Amino acid sequence: MSRDTIEVRGAEEHNLKDLDVTIPREEFTVVTGLSGSGKSSLAFETVYAEGQRRYIESLSAYARNFLGQMDKPQVETVEGLSPAISIDQKNAANNPRSTVGTVTELHDYLRLLYARVGTPHCPECGREVGEQSAQNMVERILELPEGTKAKLAAPVVRDQKGAFEDLFDELVSEGYARVEVDGEEHDLTLETPDLDENFDHTIDVIVDRVKVSTEARPRIIDSVETALEEAEGVLKVILPDAPQEVAAELGEESRQTGALGDETETDDRFVVEFSKDLACTHCGIDVPEIETRSFSFNSPHGACPECEGLGETKEVDEDLVIQDPSKPLKHVFEAWSYNRSYYKTRLDAVADHFDVSLSTPFEDLEEDVQEAFLYGTSRQVLFKRQTKNGTRRKKKRFEGVIPNLERRYLETDSDSTREHIEDYMSVTECPACDGTRLKPASRAVLVDGTAITEINAMSIGDARDYFEAMEADLTERERVIAEEILKEIRARLGFMCEVGLEYLTLDREAATLSGGESQRIRLATQIGSGLVGVLYVLDEPSIGLHQRDNDRLLDTLEELRDLGNTLLVVEHDEETMRRADNVIDMGPGPGKRGGEVVVNGSVHEVKACEESITGDYLSGREQIPVPDERRDADGALTIRGARQHNLADLDVDLPLGNFTAITGVSGSGKSTLMHDVLYKGLARQMNDNTSVIPGDHDTLEGLDQIETVRLIDQSPIGRTPRSNPATYTNVFDYVRELFAQTKLAKQRGYEKGRFSFNVKGGRCEECGGQGTVKIEMNFLSDVYVPCEECDGARYNDATLDVTYKGKTIADVLDMEVEEAYEFFESSSQIRRRLELLKDVGLGYMTLGQPSTTLSGGEAQRIKLAEELGKKDSGETLYLLDEPTTGLHHEDERKLIDVLHRLTDNGNTVVVIEHELDLVKNADHVVDLGPEGGEHGGEIVATGTPEEVARLEDSHTGRYLRDLLPKVDLDGPRGERVEPVTAPMDDD
Repeated sequence: MSRDTIEVRGAEEHNLKDLDVTIPREEFTVVTGLSGSGKSSLAFETVYAEGQRRYIESLSAYARNFLGQMDKPQVETVEGLSPAISIDQKNAANNPRSTVGTVTELHDYLRLLYARVGTPHCPECGREVGEQSAQNMVERILELPEGTKAKLAAPVVRDQKGAFEDLFDELVSEGYARVEVDGEEHDLTLETPDLDENFDHTIDVIVDRVKVSTEARPRIIDSVETALEEAEGVLKVILPDAPQEVAAELGEESRQTGALGDETETDDRFVVEFSKDLACTHCGIDVPEIETRSFSFNSPHGACPECEGLGETKEVDEDLVIQDPSKPLKHVFEAWSYNRSYYKTRLDAVADHFDVSLSTPFEDLEEDVQEAFLYGTSRQVLFKRQTKNGTRRKKKRFEGVIPNLERRYLETDSDSTREHIEDYMSVTECPACDGTRLKPASRAVLVDGTAITEINAMSIGDARDYFEAMEADLTERERVIAEEILKEIRARLGFMCEVGLEYLTLDREAATLSGGESQRIRLATQIGSGLVGVLYVLDEPSIGLHQRDNDRLLDTLEELRDLGNTLLVVEHDEETMRRADNVIDMGPGPGKRGGEVVVNGSVHEVKACEESITGDYLSGREQIPVPDERRDADGALTIRGARQHNLADLDVDLPLGNFTAITGVSGSGKSTLMHDVLYKGLARQMNDNTSVIPGDHDTLEGLDQIETVRLIDQSPIGRTPRSNPATYTNVFDYVRELFAQTKLAKQRGYEKGRFSFNVKGGRCEECGGQGTVKIEMNFLSDVYVPCEECDGARYNDATLDVTYKGKTIADVLDMEVEEAYEFFESSSQIRRRLELLKDVGLGYMTLGQPSTTLSGGEAQRIKLAEELGKKDSGETLYLLDEPTTGLHHEDERKLIDVLHRLTDNGNTVVVIEHELDLVKNADHVVDLGPEGGEHGGEIVATGTPEEVARLEDSHTGRYLRDLLPKVDLDGPRGERVEPVTAPMDDD
């Protein structure tokens, strides 16, 4: 074995055919090939999986029990492996508390910076906070009403793991009898609290329990000083059973137990902390001690108590409660049915009070009457209720529809009631923290005159510029403390900019990032780690990147390689292959016809290989042609005044009956325009879908020329093993109907459901219709073996007795799409759906292939085929989000043909896309930019691809020049691209 290579021998994962392949170490290797040819099976499920498995097996049996087991890939040997790190397209996090700042660890360094050199200010008056003496604390306590019960405590442990047995013994020896542990009081003279050392605990020593009075002043002074000594200058005052107004006298930082979202029930205890160092003498506000967790919105020490650190709250939305103000008063409130006596009684009473008819349209009522129905009356209303003993009368204020819903939402124990009310609620920015997630005291700590929340609201590019110039404004002491912290912050911001993410803001939720953005964030983190000798396996890092940004990404990958690492990158991008040291081309076909190495060598060797389809496109032997002419528009769908996110009050015309591409650098506003404004606006207006809140815009014009709209985005299809291409495209419904119509099925009374492997009856009950049985192994990978009862067929013997044209239902699930297309020649419904699967390049796929084994490109095209299978009238608007994701040039050609066919049928196709071969096939291009984030959101160019390519200001246009024969201008990659010509008829 050579130390210069990774040797894979006998790989048989998925469709790999006993594969032997050599991968050079410390080089940049691209694995490419047709979709389904085995690229991911080689790179991720063989090489990376084996590296991970070996690492886990090197751990102790105890540790492996917690980590779980990885399946051993089907491969004889993999030699020369380095520690492996996968950087794939999985989203960074689905937790709403995760942001770009947290997943990149930038927020951790910001918290450290603000805790060490931040200057606290009063959240009320903005004055710089000064020191607070023990005397000040005593005076504040004595301001409470006489007789108020208070515990004076010293917080000796704050959210730390441990059992603290020695601490309790020490406290007893010092004469302390009582402590509060996690809010619960314990008497140390009777028992020692038994704490789980694996959980965080807070321990407060009860120094004294007093009733506030002037006579108790000397005692309070002694106790305060003792507590400050025990807790190093911090005092905690606990008010048991105190009303809100009493606790409020201690300042804004007092809080009710349980108010920060833990699972304990709220009680009437109020707690406030005093610090010898931090208090505003002007406002009388006590500011808690500044720590790193004071700036964490995932901790109760820093999180806004109103939204619990989420930055947003759920509120009953007036527009959802009253969706049609032209309705009569008794039927206008969607959440209140007039047929229910409770609501009828209240609406009747309020209508009588204001002397209005329940038949009056709500919009015709006086504004103050509308307000009274929605938010309650200031005066009492006479309510009448019929009982068996007569009419009961009662006077009281009317609560209001919206306050009633809000109160019931908080008080109800019924899940169904809560779900019902949630239909009329919308998520809004938290009014207490303005969406910044932090409590007022944390927002009032400044570094160089700037709050941490202002930093979080910056884009990465702007934050980099800000921190580059920060040191000049710091004092000498602050510079010494902040030097290393600023160095780390600048480095991480720089790496993020290198991978083209300068347009993202630090407070953007990680769940809203695309797969490509999440992958590049992890890539930037790895560059910052400075590791060497590592095997990095990447999954199409160019996805979602404009060509300009892709060049910067490739520079970053080369930098990672030059550090001494090995890069194995699954990719279709042509420029990535040209800049790679080595290319492994898988094929020769997809699915069962793939799983082999066609060529393994430099890009020049791939281009010279005539058996390589990839080589055909790299060398120019095959090309995706440019259309001879562009279609004329049949009108336009116009977006007026689009202002969502960074869109700069745009007016956009989308030609109807045309194929339109929306392009632009990453973060320029493409997804905002299509998803948030266009699609949600159409859903709201065309389908009366009031649960959808469109992005901010004035209006959409031309809707009368569209019959329906269909969005095919990047959201995943079902990922359970029971989901497969046949079930997802509804082919299997028609197949089951055919089997139910056979003679034997009718004789036995079998209906359509008998042939489903998801329900009892026809399926094999031994394996539950899955065809495999999991064997659990102690400290080894779980093994899946074919079910012995059905031999992997999923059905019981009685069901398999039924055949259609000599084939069982299990045989049909094992058919490839091409084979099934011929087999079901007499069923037009089945053939039509199978033909769409063929048209998008999935003819090789088996109908019953579990969706968990599908590549990203395959899943996307199945979704596309399912959408295209729906009947349309020729006036459908199709919205697609980067449909070329994961597609080889050959597969891309088939996709483009399908989109042209859709447009030729009179439909309108609008596509967000970076892939230039698709863009050059569009009739119309809308190019957004000029940059990303706040520097984008404008229309840079519109027109045909040729018109856009001639504009110097368009990044997209400059890269398009290389692919358009009618544009006589050089693009950035002109020296690498052979001229592309439209197809010519043979003479």
